Amino acid sequence: MTDARSDILLDRMMSLHPKIIDLTLDRMWRILAALDHPERRVPPVIHIAGTNGKGSTLAIIRAGLEGAGLSTHAYTSPHLARFHERIRVAGGLIEESTLSRILDTCLEANGPDPITYFEITTAAAFLAFAETRADYTLLEVGLGGRLDATNVIEAPALTVITPVDLDHQQFLGDTVEKIAAEKAGILKRGVRCVVGPQQDAALEVIEDRAQRLGAPLFVYGQHWHVWEERGRLIFQDETGLLDLPMPALLGAHQVQNAGAALAALRLLNLGDTAYESAMTDVTWPARMQRLRHGPLIDAAPEAEIWLDGGHNPHAAAALVEALSRLPTRPTHMICGMLKTKDVAGYLRPLGQIAASFQTVSIPEQTATLSANETAEIARSTRIHAETAQSVDAALKTIVQTDPTARVLICGSLYLAGIVLRDNG
Repeated sequence: MTDARSDILLDRMMSLHPKIIDLTLDRMWRILAALDHPERRVPPVIHIAGTNGKGSTLAIIRAGLEGAGLSTHAYTSPHLARFHERIRVAGGLIEESTLSRILDTCLEANGPDPITYFEITTAAAFLAFAETRADYTLLEVGLGGRLDATNVIEAPALTVITPVDLDHQQFLGDTVEKIAAEKAGILKRGVRCVVGPQQDAALEVIEDRAQRLGAPLFVYGQHWHVWEERGRLIFQDETGLLDLPMPALLGAHQVQNAGAALAALRLLNLGDTAYESAMTDVTWPARMQRLRHGPLIDAAPEAEIWLDGGHNPHAAAALVEALSRLPTRPTHMICGMLKTKDVAGYLRPLGQIAASFQTVSIPEQTATLSANETAEIARSTRIHAETAQSVDAALKTIVQTDPTARVLICGSLYLAGIVLRDNG
């Protein structure tokens, strides 16, 4: 089997439903029944929803579990370079032969009926997880929570809700309260939930649903606390205090993500090795990731090139803070964004720190803003923006005047994925 086989099957799946996003669980229940309900046979599930930080939180939990000698399945989205990144089976990326086989099985089970790409690939992940033994299954919500394709697990071991903010308003609602209600849809009767830092309005919605379901909450600021002190991460809950290294992921927002992960690991009664490993062993691509090799580095060997896939105002603020932790140096930005995002809200904080700002279109994405459109929005936020034909061209322009520049490529996980694919 080769990668081309799974690519062909995935392309077929893209044509099974006219809409990319169509929030309902009816199609999901249908295909899972046709597959004899693999979601009922997966190892104990930790289900993670939220607007910001859910992927990083999942990665930190995974590092902790594996550091304690436990095996984990993990399902995340979107992928960056290859679809295989979405499905980790017992600690490793799903093998091509396995992926092709389960995609075939899902296509046959679905038949000609409409189903979205995310739904049928989520069913494929459940099938892969049901076939292989592991201690835990980590599930990242794709969009929202209540009607997300992952929300078919009747009794997870634990749920986690990371910070809720405005994003995907066209699907989830135009207020924080409405979006929080969708995220809180992953709460299950009697199942414990770790809640990260929240706006008061969001927390009130989450607490109300938890009370109705009898789901015990472990809330940041009430039941657990986390902070940075003298270059160390300090976590405290009713069990006691942990003094740990700072997480390997850069940025103050990762302290909060680490706190939620540690709260989850504590509820699972794991020991000190798990907590230490969660901080030191975690990796999560395209979150303030420094590129070390590949054609971009070859083209600008003296430059310092960073990559970040955040795409909303909260992510931009975290990005500014993370950059402030690096040695002082002008930061030149290369940015590409999608039409579906709050582009002005994302760009506004970056204007405070951009030594130069170049915009690009995102290759292979029909929803991309053109370089010109992103530049116009940037200028409306008082950023002096120029356009470039590509990331490579933008980088060339930057290093012509500053060979040792710090360069940040940002604005979209899809752009980050293309950069990682081409510089892998």
